[in-house]
Amino acid sequence: MAGPTARVAISSDITRLTRSDRRAALLDAAAELLAAGDVDDVSMESVAKRVGVSRPLVYKHFANRQDLLSALYERESAHIHKQVSVDVQTASTSLADMLRALVRGMLAAQAARGATFAMLVSSGGRTSRQHEIQRQRDRQTTRFFTKQAMREFDLGEPAAKAAVSIALASVTAVLTIWRRNPTHDHAALLEDVYVEMAMGGLRALSDRHEQMSYGPGSGVAHDGHEPNTQLDVALFGRSHR
Repeated sequence: MAGPTARVAISSDITRLTRSDRRAALLDAAAELLAAGDVDDVSMESVAKRVGVSRPLVYKHFANRQDLLSALYERESAHIHKQVSVDVQTASTSLADMLRALVRGMLAAQAARGATFAMLVSSGGRTSRQHEIQRQRDRQTTRFFTKQAMREFDLGEPAAKAAVSIALASVTAVLTIWRRNPTHDHAALLEDVYVEMAMGGLRALSDRHEQMSYGPGSGVAHDGHEPNTQLDVALFGRSHR
């Protein structure tokens, strides 16, 4: 998986950059301050000093410190979501490979950016609007994997959706366990175990599906809302242990 968002090349005079590049440069500076220290080290003044501009210029792009932290959270989370989505969609037509790409991408993101996101979340850097954006991403992820499970295991939508929702929610457990022993070998082991358990459960469900009936009373959402898989909590909502 690709690394964090690429830095904008800063000229000797940042004011000569385009507005979008200036904004990106200021966010880069905030990210560097956060990675090097603590969320309390990120302020309008410290960002201005790091980039070599006046505080008023920073305020032209961000209303206040909270707005700056929120913008940083949004940029970084969007980058990770895009990269993991690309990895999953280009993995293959096999659900096992798609699940492997998902958990591998989430583990890589946790290793690279997990601590940074935990600090942003603890500081209130995630807004209600960003919560809703993540919920929409979770719903899209659930639908994507559900369709593949239906094709591959000849399952009806309610059963496939329930199984996929459980599998996606389990990513939280994988990341929590990895944080206790954050090594490459441990990540590889957890990746294999996750995929085998998810696929084994789907195979068992497929073997039994002719004997099972699912309807409105099955506990599976039938109101047009996808289950919340909480992938944002898995990556962004917990600190390292």
